[in-house]
Amino acid sequence: MPDCCEACQELARIVTRGLATGKTVEIDGLGIFSPDPKHGFRFEPRSLPQVFLSYAREDAAIVDRLYEALNRARFASWMDSRKLLPGQNWPRAIESAIESSDFFVACFSRRSVRKKGGFQAEIRYALDCARQLPLDEIYIVPVRLDDCEVPRSIQHEFQYVDLFPDWGAGIARLLEMLRREVKSRRPAAVE
Repeated sequence: MPDCCEACQELARIVTRGLATGKTVEIDGLGIFSPDPKHGFRFEPRSLPQVFLSYAREDAAIVDRLYEALNRARFASWMDSRKLLPGQNWPRAIESAIESSDFFVACFSRRSVRKKGGFQAEIRYALDCARQLPLDEIYIVPVRLDDCEVPRSIQHEFQYVDLFPDWGAGIARLLEMLRREVKSRRPAAVE
């Protein structure tokens, strides 16, 4: 296993190669390196609140719509189908994205509540991460994509938001809560 110095050097080589080809290089949780003809590169630190979207594959189309709505509202959405790279160690990348996110949005539907696998594992991991946070800080945000039964363990601890039958009202309620929570954590960040 390479030591930290070797890992940093390898990361610098990867970023440099990307910039040399004129590409923008994004490192989740850190920021974006962009080519700059005058200075070689420009770095923009991550400043938008990150929202991890957890969902079942069968719900990808509607969660993609949620991803776009959050991005338009100036949140940095994280969705595996949009962020994972070919060859990337996806279990570790997902855990890292959950750990570095400001919010974890669990997208419940009739399909996801009965499904075994990644969606359930992500929720359990997020619950473990939430245990590290102050009790009054909102981190896990359940949303219902349809008229499904939210698991009792989630229902008893967290208030959920319905994105149906009125998508606009559901999104407005979700955004209001996210903005209020971000403002309470870093008052100058959101207007």
